[in-house]
Amino acid sequence: MGFYINACYNVSGDMMIIDQSKNRYKYIFKGLGIIFLYFAVSFFKYLPFDLLHINRADIKDFSLIVYNLAIEMVLIVAIYSIYEKEFRLAISDIKKNHKMYFDKYLKVYLIGVILMIGSNMIINILGGGISENEGTIRKEMQMFPIYTYISAVFLAPILEEMIFRLGIRSIVKNNVIYIILSGLIFGGLHLIGTPINILFPLYLLSYCSSGWGFAYMMSKSNNVLVSSGFHLMHNGIILSIQFFLLIFT
Repeated sequence: MGFYINACYNVSGDMMIIDQSKNRYKYIFKGLGIIFLYFAVSFFKYLPFDLLHINRADIKDFSLIVYNLAIEMVLIVAIYSIYEKEFRLAISDIKKNHKMYFDKYLKVYLIGVILMIGSNMIINILGGGISENEGTIRKEMQMFPIYTYISAVFLAPILEEMIFRLGIRSIVKNNVIYIILSGLIFGGLHLIGTPINILFPLYLLSYCSSGWGFAYMMSKSNNVLVSSGFHLMHNGIILSIQFFLLIFT
């Protein structure tokens, strides 16, 4: 049930973690590999159109939506194949212990939510607007509600946990450094395009708080499906509220 580690079953059938350093360099290589793959695909995902001299402005919105969803799903499948053994163990573990994990880490999740809400309230009081990322999501929700919901609630959380929790965990062994780094990278990348001003630390805290919480869950459970489950729930609640407001306001 762990990552950058080996696992086996004892005679009672319970999963246990053994030999945490045997495959250290192997997992560093895996972590770097999936992070590189994620950013390379994100940066070059429209390259096929350019090579074929296809103007993206001429492509129907529905076709672009299907293309982007396909890219996300292909990335998830590719990363799963790289960590197939570990994911099998993680699935087995989550089936047995999902209730225990939920009860154990719900407080961690709620602390992250409180920090996020508190940061956003202070930003609003001080006259700051929404972040560039939030603005993009709201705009896409108005234009393509179904696509945005599927992507933001189901695909994005899984993909982001694979990269920012599993990938970074495979590289960074120290828990404290891992949690801080994972949350900062996760939060920082959500703020690309947001002006850096006196309120920027509050925007960063708003996004990093959940990232730190998810990283803490990963560091303690050694199971990326735990943080993925809470991430799915988090995005699902937020997008459901926005979806409700879009329909009834």
